[in-house]
Amino acid sequence: MEPMPPSSPAPTTMSDAPTSRLLPPRTLIAVVVCWLLVVFDGYDLIVYGTVQNELITTTGWGLNPATAGTIGSLAFVGMMIGAIFAGRMSDTWGRKRTVLGCALVFSLFTVLCAFAPNAPVFGILRLLAGIGLGGLVPTANALAAELIPPRWRSMTATLMMSGVPIGGSVAALTGLALIPTLGWPSMFLIAVVALVILVPIGFAVLPETLPSADRRAAAAAGVPERNAPGFGHLLRAPYLKMSILFAVATLFTLFAWYGLGTQLPKIMASTGFDLGPALLFTLALNLGAVAGSLLTAWAGDRFGSVPTAIVAALLAGVALILLLTHPASTGIVYLLLVLAGIGTHGTQCLIIAAIASRYPDRLRGTALGWALGVGRIGAVLAPQISGLLLATRGLDPAVNFLVFGLAALVAAVLLLGVRRHPVRSTGGISGTENTANVEETGTARNPALEVK
Repeated sequence: MEPMPPSSPAPTTMSDAPTSRLLPPRTLIAVVVCWLLVVFDGYDLIVYGTVQNELITTTGWGLNPATAGTIGSLAFVGMMIGAIFAGRMSDTWGRKRTVLGCALVFSLFTVLCAFAPNAPVFGILRLLAGIGLGGLVPTANALAAELIPPRWRSMTATLMMSGVPIGGSVAALTGLALIPTLGWPSMFLIAVVALVILVPIGFAVLPETLPSADRRAAAAAGVPERNAPGFGHLLRAPYLKMSILFAVATLFTLFAWYGLGTQLPKIMASTGFDLGPALLFTLALNLGAVAGSLLTAWAGDRFGSVPTAIVAALLAGVALILLLTHPASTGIVYLLLVLAGIGTHGTQCLIIAAIASRYPDRLRGTALGWALGVGRIGAVLAPQISGLLLATRGLDPAVNFLVFGLAALVAAVLLLGVRRHPVRSTGGISGTENTANVEETGTARNPALEVK
């Protein structure tokens, strides 16, 4: 790692995290910038769903629901790559560099999507943008976690993830205004705001969080680190079972959430709604997810992240399966989609909050990247499977809700496994953690979670 110039402020480590009740203004600004970048991440994730019908009907690219689903999956393939490797890079190179690098990648290639001449080029650009999208969320969450006192981490992680559905809501509202007048390319040009405004601000205000002074000194002396952070630590005691359960639960949760996010307008259009109402259903889903972020932040802080996540996943599963009954009232459809948004996105927020609390500092970014990276498999599969279901003649488009609902229920079962088998720290990778049952209970602060 290159040396810091003499005039640069000292890198932030966990020991530098604020301990007072009020955050310093610079820390608060840094967390807000991370949150705004997550908002753009959410916008870029949902924007494809808002333009998919236009790509099929107006571009002349020869797309159908199945091939459009394949293109939708390409962004999630990139996200899987980005999530896995960005978490490890952020633990090794520092959060700031990784966050801003990911933001540059996803915003640049999203803007270029507006100029794609055909479907293959568009798909490649979405794949490349996905690498930045997938890397941003775990790294931004890890950075925010290091700037926030431990007792606030669960709530902060959940509130940070509210940026994803807020960005999705902005995409739905923007689509209602821009697509009929300026066409689908205008939706991708919005990313220029992140490229020319947020990224430069981030360079100015985000602190760098680097390995501890002891680790930097050892690296400068050429001494190899026996306990360097890596995926191997996640996949052995005491973290093995927890890491697998969190990753697979994330897979099923993201299958439901991103399947709905990318395919809901097309599902609703296939049942007879035109573009406007179809996008309003997407807005209802994302507004529910925003509400879910706030509700689960409170409930997770009060009752624990994992127990609340189980309830949220059950809520999502039941709401989505009820949509299979084709409620006669449009108001009931909106209500069920709001509940689905609360449950699916709320579950994922709580999983991230639990990971941020249960792993030690030097593994946090890697653990988040691992869970979200494996979880992106679900995000990759969802548009593809949904597209195939929509392309099957004679099959009720609402069967997608059954598939997504069952995925949410499976996530609830997996999280119940986390609840029943909490990890026990036995020295861990830092060699300083107390042997303790690492299970958050409301706002209680567990010393086993802190690197001393």
